[in-house]
Amino acid sequence: MRKIALVMKLKPGFEAEYKRRHDALWPEMADMLRKAGVSDYSIFLDRETLTLFAVHRLEDENTLADLPHTDTVKKWWAHMADIMETNPDNSPWNRPLEEVFYLE
Repeated sequence: MRKIALVMKLKPGFEAEYKRRHDALWPEMADMLRKAGVSDYSIFLDRETLTLFAVHRLEDENTLADLPHTDTVKKWWAHMADIMETNPDNSPWNRPLEEVFYLE
């Protein structure tokens, strides 16, 4: 199992809406993430820069790369596109981060 971290960007004024939508995460979306090998998933917000910091664990044997091709994920991206910076396909713009320190 490995840990994955990335940053995304929220559009100004949508802090509460972003939290509301994730508090009501679709059950099918949560199930898909778990089945793909994702666990211990958290997203943090830096309110000063509107940077979202996401971190999750990923099983060595996973199907995460398959998720962007599913209807559920495409619908979630469309659902979130009005409040986040996105790529042309509505996927959230993101940049992976390199782990430089870990203390267990």
